[in-house]
Amino acid sequence: MASSAIASSSTAFIKKRELGLSDFHSSSFSIQKCKIRGSKKVFAVMAPPQSQRPPSTTGSVKTAMTMTEKIFARASERTQLNPGDNVWVNVDTLMTHDVCGPGTIGIFKREFGENAKVWDREKIIIIPDHYIFTSDERANRNVDILRDFCMEQNIKYFYDIKDLGNFKANPDYKGVCHVALAQEGHCRPGEVLLGTDSHTCNAGAFGQFATGIGNTDAGFVMGTGKLLLKRTNMEVNLVSYKHATVAEKNEDKYGAQDTIYVGSSLKHPFLTGQLSSLSKAYPESRSFMVDTVLIMSKTATNQFAVNSENQQVPPTLRFVMDGEMPDYLLAKDLILQIIGEISVSGATYKSMEFVGSTVESLTMEERMTLCNMVVEAGGKNGVVPADSTTYKYLEGKTSVPFEPVYSDEQARFVSEYRFDVSKLEPLVAKPHSPDNRALARECKDVKIDRVYIGSCTGGKTEDFLAAAKVFLASGKKVKVPTFLVPATQKVWMDVYGLPVPGSGGKTCSQIFEEAGCDTPTSPSCGACLGGPRDTYARMNEPQAIAEAVMRLCSILVYHDVVCVSTTNRNFPGRMGHKEGQIYLASPYTAAASALTGFVTDPREFLQ
Repeated sequence: MASSAIASSSTAFIKKRELGLSDFHSSSFSIQKCKIRGSKKVFAVMAPPQSQRPPSTTGSVKTAMTMTEKIFARASERTQLNPGDNVWVNVDTLMTHDVCGPGTIGIFKREFGENAKVWDREKIIIIPDHYIFTSDERANRNVDILRDFCMEQNIKYFYDIKDLGNFKANPDYKGVCHVALAQEGHCRPGEVLLGTDSHTCNAGAFGQFATGIGNTDAGFVMGTGKLLLKRTNMEVNLVSYKHATVAEKNEDKYGAQDTIYVGSSLKHPFLTGQLSSLSKAYPESRSFMVDTVLIMSKTATNQFAVNSENQQVPPTLRFVMDGEMPDYLLAKDLILQIIGEISVSGATYKSMEFVGSTVESLTMEERMTLCNMVVEAGGKNGVVPADSTTYKYLEGKTSVPFEPVYSDEQARFVSEYRFDVSKLEPLVAKPHSPDNRALARECKDVKIDRVYIGSCTGGKTEDFLAAAKVFLASGKKVKVPTFLVPATQKVWMDVYGLPVPGSGGKTCSQIFEEAGCDTPTSPSCGACLGGPRDTYARMNEPQAIAEAVMRLCSILVYHDVVCVSTTNRNFPGRMGHKEGQIYLASPYTAAASALTGFVTDPREFLQ
């Protein structure tokens, strides 16, 4: 059934072109930005006949709006907004961490003054989490910069760590920012949360607008509590995709007036989404390495249009997921299905709204997984309507009043996708793109070298409970190194303290030990994004194998390291070595694969 669903994606894309969405014209290498209309066309993906869904409204309004539009309207103190509007919004929460925090602080001080004060010391959340348990002096210095700034500004919510040898000796330290934001009550329905991390969209699970921003925008928010959401269009002409060094860029070798330097870390939504098409036209541009830039000039002859949408009210895609969730599926399978359906550029600068009986049945942590990866489809934000599950999670976590909003029945959606979740099968995203979707059972011949369970996407308490469930059901030991990285200190405590259902009182840590996994390590982002070379579980080198005949000749044969991971990205070099092969998967699939040494459908152990 799911095979036919995957095959149907091409049909969906044909229909999307009929809607007039962004299209790539290879003849002129230009992107035409079309007007958004209030289309009611529906893409049915394995959907059975649907009964009329009850309206989700917030009362009488002049013009119907989506959840995201309503949140922006409230934040900009306006009664009505439309996709593409330019507005100043009041920010409820700003988050930054050890990677981007020092840069944000530097911009804040440069623009507002060395002695300037932040706009609200209780609305800025600073969480060290990325490069923590390392001997790298520059990484450690980043945390020192955060600490000095927070003491200077008397920041209320700074989750500091000083003793790197024993994270438990740091009661304030939390771990991965996106999970910590939720656990500490900083995520609330109807609010605007901005963070200097692309996976800030994780917080959309609470029915709020949450998205990642750059250091410059964050520095401005830090000083004013506001951000201009505006749309700018910039047309440039293509000169080349030459690999220039950072030194050449710093020397301004190619002329600042006419050149746009696009580094691998910029994640421009257009360039990210159209990478595959550009690669075909310009093969020399395929490698996006850290020390390379693209060079484009306004004076060349080959036209290349770029729509630079630097913040604006986004249009909305709606994803309706109905049907009973099979006991071998998790939210990671759902979001991989969606990204595989619409591609990594299918939601570029759009809001992705998730509704339906399946979504309503998900726990908050599973909803976080769903929203966490919308950026992998190019999405500006993901959002789930708040309900009793949301309110129960928030009990005891926050005393700040909040007011949820819901999309009106007649709200305008660019398109609507429907899924019958009961017919889905476990999925993976093959190297090197999150939309390179495949059924797990179709990859059963892929031999793996390691398994990684962790990150903001797959390192929450329920993710480890899911992995433990598979190990418990099998009663076997893992055949490859299996690394466990709890997202936060609370998750780490749950791994060691919560009994796994049906285990007779055993905890996750006990089950992991019996299965032969590595001991759960200190909570952090870990190897999800590579990090310094001494980062735990980082993929540092190609795997060395010695066949019997080769050993006679003292020759080592190398092959690419293959990892099944519960993380969110599988680009070359993402987890360390650029030749590493990363298969994105759910905790169920990751645990099953660890037991066999091959990519494995978890139904082998769960049914």
